[in-house]
Amino acid sequence: MSYGEPIALRGQELEQVAAATSTEARAGGDVQFIERLRAGESAAFDRLVQERSNDVYALLYRMTEDAEEARDLTQETFLRVFQSIDRFRGDADLKTWIYRIALNQARNRWRWWRRRRRDVTVSLDAESRHDEQPLSARLRDSSIDPEQETLRRERETALRSALRTLGRSYREVVILRDVEGLSYEEVAATLEISIGTVKSRLSRGRQELRRKLGSSL
Repeated sequence: MSYGEPIALRGQELEQVAAATSTEARAGGDVQFIERLRAGESAAFDRLVQERSNDVYALLYRMTEDAEEARDLTQETFLRVFQSIDRFRGDADLKTWIYRIALNQARNRWRWWRRRRRDVTVSLDAESRHDEQPLSARLRDSSIDPEQETLRRERETALRSALRTLGRSYREVVILRDVEGLSYEEVAATLEISIGTVKSRLSRGRQELRRKLGSSL
């Protein structure tokens, strides 16, 4: 054994220790932050809203295609978070838990509108093939000319039209997985369904989109 090998091993070990320490520090900081939220600390809640509200609004806007409604639902989401934070068990990521509340608020609004026979529109990106490439990624190109830009907009309009016809359960999975970038595990935790159900709904939603869009892809 050369004299350099023990030194290299020590270096790797030190890096591993440093990484573990950093992870533990972040985890400890998250725990402390959640405890501050549970204690009703206004500064902690203000920080939560500041850090998470844009993501929550973007999610709800994609679900509703209505800026005003998305803003209202975002406010309702954080009000419910404030009211329910003492029941957060930590068995899911805080972001996942907040998304779950946001989707529940959106579902409640959908039911409210359905009772009044008003159509609900939904906008989101979705994958069309098994290569994990979102449909919208195939519609964007920063170097396209005006004619191509017009064609792209027409195809995006066709995409939105097709997405509106998907069932809510399929729309939710596609948004969380393909747009928000959540893992299968996170999507399952957010919707409180199994990973197998996530994959099944995602596959079905993509198949429906391919069938509806046809040559528009």
